[in-house]
Amino acid sequence: MRYVLLLRGINVGKNNKVVMADLKKSLAEMGFEHPVSYINSGNLFFNSPAPEQKIRELLTNHFNGTYDFPLPFALIRADILQQEAEKLPDWWQDETAYRRDVLFYLPEADREQIQAETLSWVNEEEHLHFGETAFFYSNHNQADYLLSNYHKKLIGSAFYKSLTIRNGRTFQKIIELANQA
Repeated sequence: MRYVLLLRGINVGKNNKVVMADLKKSLAEMGFEHPVSYINSGNLFFNSPAPEQKIRELLTNHFNGTYDFPLPFALIRADILQQEAEKLPDWWQDETAYRRDVLFYLPEADREQIQAETLSWVNEEEHLHFGETAFFYSNHNQADYLLSNYHKKLIGSAFYKSLTIRNGRTFQKIIELANQA
């Protein structure tokens, strides 16, 4: 089974440094096959026959024993992520949008709270789609985005730390790498 591992809050400025080459090596040493990373923001891919819960436990124990800071993560089966991508609405495919974000749910995310709060923010320039692994945001207008509740309220929201965010282009690359065995 192919998995996507998305880390939250690493390699931002001088804080929470995680060297992708070292992490890929550690994944291989833990028995995960063909570990690959994409850019330095914590996008990793690997194969494993182990049950998902066992993988979560191994990763949590490794992160807790290796790093002196919390390392929240989303672990998603590649086939589930591919199904999610296939269900995206047409507006998501419009790469001319000023802003396209994918906000992946961490395990502790309260999806109902997230949906209720974010739906109260949107205006006619914004689009939201709520999926199984993430919610998808798009805004076509730069001026509107800078004034939007999404832009102004997301970081201060109660649920912000239960998400890990990737932009639309990174998401496309994640899908591509998730489909490579």
